[in-house]
Parts: sequence; structure tokens; C-alpha cells
Amino acid sequence: MCGISGFLSIDSLNPAQVEAVERISRQMSHRGPDESGLRVEGPMVLGHRRLSIIDLSPEAAQPMSNEDDSIMLVINGEIYNFAELRKDLELRGHSFRTNSDSEVAIHLYEERGVDFLDELRGMFALALWDANTKRLVLARDRFGQKPIFYHVGPQGLVFASELQALVASGMFPREPDFDAIDAYLALQYVPSPLSAYRNVYKLPPGHRMVCSPGNFPDPEPYFQLRFDQLDGRKQDDLISELRSRLEEAVRIRLVSDVPLGAFLSGGIDSSLIVALMARASNLPVKTFSIGFPSKDHSELGYARQVAEFYQTEHHEMIVEPDMVSVVPDLVEHYGEPYGDTSAVPTWYLSKFTRQSVTVALSGDAGDEAFAGYNRYRYAKLARLLRSLPGRIPNLLAETLGRIPIPALQPVRDFGRRLMQPEVVRYLGLVAHFPWDDRKKLYSESMAEKFNRDFIAEHFSAILDASTAQDAVGRLLDLDIQTYLPDDILVKVDIASMAHSLEARCPLLDHHLMSFVASIPSKLKMRGFSSKYLLRQAVRDLLPPIILKRRKQGFALPIDRWMRQDLAAMSHDVLQDSTARQRGLFKPAAVEKLLNDHKRGESRGLQIWNLLMLEQWFRRFIDGSSS
Repeated sequence: MCGISGFLSIDSLNPAQVEAVERISRQMSHRGPDESGLRVEGPMVLGHRRLSIIDLSPEAAQPMSNEDDSIMLVINGEIYNFAELRKDLELRGHSFRTNSDSEVAIHLYEERGVDFLDELRGMFALALWDANTKRLVLARDRFGQKPIFYHVGPQGLVFASELQALVASGMFPREPDFDAIDAYLALQYVPSPLSAYRNVYKLPPGHRMVCSPGNFPDPEPYFQLRFDQLDGRKQDDLISELRSRLEEAVRIRLVSDVPLGAFLSGGIDSSLIVALMARASNLPVKTFSIGFPSKDHSELGYARQVAEFYQTEHHEMIVEPDMVSVVPDLVEHYGEPYGDTSAVPTWYLSKFTRQSVTVALSGDAGDEAFAGYNRYRYAKLARLLRSLPGRIPNLLAETLGRIPIPALQPVRDFGRRLMQPEVVRYLGLVAHFPWDDRKKLYSESMAEKFNRDFIAEHFSAILDASTAQDAVGRLLDLDIQTYLPDDILVKVDIASMAHSLEARCPLLDHHLMSFVASIPSKLKMRGFSSKYLLRQAVRDLLPPIILKRRKQGFALPIDRWMRQDLAAMSHDVLQDSTARQRGLFKPAAVEKLLNDHKRGESRGLQIWNLLMLEQWFRRFIDGSSS
């Protein structure tokens, strides 16, 4: 696990921007505290920060090259099938100087050209320079576990693993992208390919860029997850294959030359990872959990049961987050506005875990692969009700939307959304600031920029292109392309790498994910019970209470925090002259939001989003001359 960076000049006569890449590399020392490297070849410079995981020897340092130095590579991630690839390449006459998984990618490129990506099984962001053809290949793994940010300007292309590090290059003006700001307010994250800066982009998951001096084409996809190639075998056969693929995905991620453990929340996803690790290892698994003083927001009891069941070497910590001091850390490392509150416990969990191990396996992606969120239930129910004859759907929507019982607000909301278009209904469930709320919040100048909901249009285009046919499958496809890589995986990558910890996600193995996409949605969600086939595949591995419990996740007392711990900060930051003069929002609308929350309405998430946005402006935009 590492940090990569580089620069490709606009033409072969212009020198590479070595100092800019050095600045980027220094800014990412946390991603690779063990070693740094930099190499220049004509118009190309590649930089690398190393966190040693496999082959700890100096020979495995990067940038790495082939025998005649005509090909240079930097890579952030792990290639889990490197041993099999190496064996095949040696039979084809290739010689290896290290035992590193990274060296395989160089020789595979020599054999297959840009299609070498098809053979890589793992998580990676890489840059490969071919001096013979003057060709740079930038690529990101299929589901976006590892990031690449890039900018193309008058001098050439510059890229890095982290946005705040790319900013340190000084090669572009720090101008906010207001489309990205609008998207952030809706989603709590900035979706690919946008970044918070104008003309700075994220390479989308499963994409590559093949560049040369003066030629910087748009990214092109090399992988697409398909939901239209359904597996028609019997349920028992699907369960058997799913179990086998889960076991393999975990087993190949246990290769490491440094201490390895697992995040354990007590949910089904992290619990099954720990169970399969325990069965594949001769030594006790090291597990790590954090909890909160309030039992309503802690899963430590469930995690403890799994740890005792498998006799793991269990580590747990009760956290009372110091919110005032952690906010600047989050703003600094995420590099752009990021409002998912679960970044806070993930930050503390990563810091705690790194005290004992260098690699941790996680259960991320289980909800997006196996339909674990409530929004999939709502989508299935909505399609069922809308298929009823005549005016019945409209009458149901009107009746549900007028139920007077305060405790049934979710039912009223469902009724009001029932007849809305698919994408509007989805955004109504997930958006922190839905379109109508953003319109009320924006100043006149901001409102002029957004006369329609661009996020709805973007998500609608993804749904229109989806290969899934049923309501659940379509939202799974949408989430795997958006929420998973741009929120969940960003959260884990930044929080873990800020503490020099590598996080591996077995459920994102692309062989496993492709198989899961072929499973009919009715077996992922049977009736309205989520993760049905997954629970069947691991029912002998976990205690019944873990198999049957509903999803909780990192539930945080954000409303309480915004009324107590962060009340003074949020009021001072969001209502002072700096924020008002920024001109993004109507001051009266912000004041109303704060007062409504103070009076007892639940506006904590919205206030948190505004606070993180304003803090990002102050850290990265205000006073910038670069």
C-alpha cells in the first residue's frame, strides 16, 4: 500500500516538473512512511511513497522498472493473484528480480500491452510509463478501492493518490467547482469524475487513461459489472458456489509479510470475514472494534460474541470522540468536502488498529452487493405497488402520505414519494439536502447556476444505462457505481492510510462481485429480507444472533453533537462574516436551520455537511495564491 504521483509534460522537449512531484510526495508521507522514490525519464517523472507489505527488501522499492529500464511503474495496492501470474510469465521467459507483486504488472504489460489490466486481481491505482512508445497508462481498479486524482493543464498532466497532495503541486489554481459543491450538498460526497476543484478529476473506477506527451484523452472503461447475465441454477448450487468464492476471496487476501488483522463491527459482513479468516489460519485472528459510551450507538457486544466464538485476539476501545479537534484532521486528509459522519469512527478505528497491525481486512461492500440497505426494500415495494391496476397506486400514495400519526413519518414520506420517478425517489431517501432544500438554501447567485437538479440527471443517466432489469438490481448497480466508490471506499482509504494502515476488502474481489451480480435479486432479497443468499451461505459460521440482527452500522449521535459538542463551533463558523460573505447561502436560511435544530428538529446531518464544507473552504481556498 502506497501513494503514487507523477507528471507527464505537454511535449518531449519540455522538462518534467520534478519539484512539483516532490511536493506531492512529501504531502503523502503518511501513505508510505517506509520509503520514498522518484525517477525521471525524459518528459515523465514518477513518484512513490512505500508502505512495505509484500517483499520488504530494498529491491522491491518503487518506481520499479524492467530489465532495460524502458518501462517504469508505480502502483498503490495489492495484486492478489501475482504468484500464479508470475509462474506463467516465467514459463514465457520473463525474469524477476524481486518477490514483489508489483513487478508482475510490468512483465504482464510487456506480454499484453494495455490489456494487462484484465489479468490483475486486486485493488490498485497505477501509473506505467513505456519509454519506447512514449506512452503513460493510468489505471484504477474495477470498483475504485484505490484513488487517482489528475489535472491536465498548459504544462501537462499531473496526478496523485490524494487530492490534498495534488493541490500541493501548485500546478492549478484553487478554484472551487460549484457543480461538485452542489453534488456534495445532495450526497455528502463529491461523485466521480468530479472533484471539488475546477479542472481536477477523479479517474473513475474500472477506467484507464492512455496518454502521451500532448495527447491526454478522456478515460476509457476496461471493466463493466453486468447484471443481465443471470445464473439460473438451483438455490443450493448458488449457495455452494457463493461459499466457495467467499472462502477464496478471503484466503488470497491473507498473504502478507507484516502483521495482519480485521475490523470487527459485529455485523454480518465483518463477522463472516473474521470467521473465514479464522478457518483459513493456524493462528488466532487479531480483531479490532470500537464502541461509544452510549449503548444505543455501540456494537461492541455483538463484536465480542463473534470474537469469543472464534477465540480471536480481540482488541476493543471505547471512544468519546474529541469532535472539535478531529474536524480539522478530517478536512485536511479528505482534501475536499466530505460529510459522511461515519468517517469519525472509521478514523479512530484505523488509528487504534494500526497500533497492532499493518493490514486489516474489512467487510465493506456487503450491503451494496447483497442488498443490505432499506432503500432496496422501498424500491421493491414501490415497484410492486405501482404495478397495481388503475388508480390504486395513486390512492395508496395519497392515503399513506396523509397518515396523521407523528411516529409514522417514514410511512408518510414513502407515500409522498411513491409516484415519483425512480431517481427522484432514490434521492429523496439518500440526499441530505434534496433539490427543494438546496433551492431554499442557495443565495441568488448560486441559484442562478443551478436551474435544474444535475445530480438527478447524472444518476438518471446511470440508471438508463444499467444492465439490471428489476428495481433492486438497478439500485445495486447505481450504488456500486456511485455511493460505494465515492463515499464508502473513500472513507476507508483516507482514514486507514492517514494512519499508514492497509485495508483489504474481500467482498470486492471482482470474481466474487461478478458472480454475485449474476444472482437473481429475489435471492439477494427474499420477500423483504435482505442478504438472504449470503446468510444461507454462511449460516454454519456465525452465531444465530449475528445472522438475524438488522443492520446498524456506525450510528452516531450527530444530532446531540450538533446541539452540544459542536454547537458553538457550528454557530461561530456558519454565521460569521467569512461564511456570509462567501455568498453561497442565504444567511437567514442557515440561521433558520441552526435554530430549527436547537428547538428539537433533526437537522444535525445538514449542519454537519455545511460545517465540513465551510471548513474546507477556509483550509484550501481562502487566501490561496497558488
